[in-house]
Amino acid sequence: MNIRRAQTTHMDGINQLLHQVLMVHHNGRPDLFKANVKKYTDEELAQLLCDDTRPIFVAVNEQEEVLGYAFCVFQQHINNNILTDIKTLYIDDLCVDECKRGMHIGKQLYEYVLDFAKAQGCYNVTLNVWSCNPGAMKFYESCGLVPQKVGMEKIL
Repeated sequence: MNIRRAQTTHMDGINQLLHQVLMVHHNGRPDLFKANVKKYTDEELAQLLCDDTRPIFVAVNEQEEVLGYAFCVFQQHINNNILTDIKTLYIDDLCVDECKRGMHIGKQLYEYVLDFAKAQGCYNVTLNVWSCNPGAMKFYESCGLVPQKVGMEKIL
């Protein structure tokens, strides 16, 4: 397995995994997430693949099949009135193909992102997890992540 920046040749595999993530969220919160839609158009995804402020990494096998991905975003609040100007790498989305789970691909992707963030001078790595996805919560806790903040709601 090889982990590296995603390229346009990986778009089909990325789109398949984006659909898997969408369906996990739709099944958990159909009031919020639509079914069977695309998160990004192919044009939007192609632009993201070239955006150095939003690096996307893929784990691929020898045949270049996408086994997993990590969508990341650099965040920094320079000269903010209340926040320090630390540089953060936010993991917007991390997914391993549901048929390939249990093979430590997610852990290796996460560790790759950590190493990348350290090399880029980041203070921390952050992410959000939907409470309707306890498997993801358990995975991230096993990687050593701890809650930073909690989003709450009351449905009216």
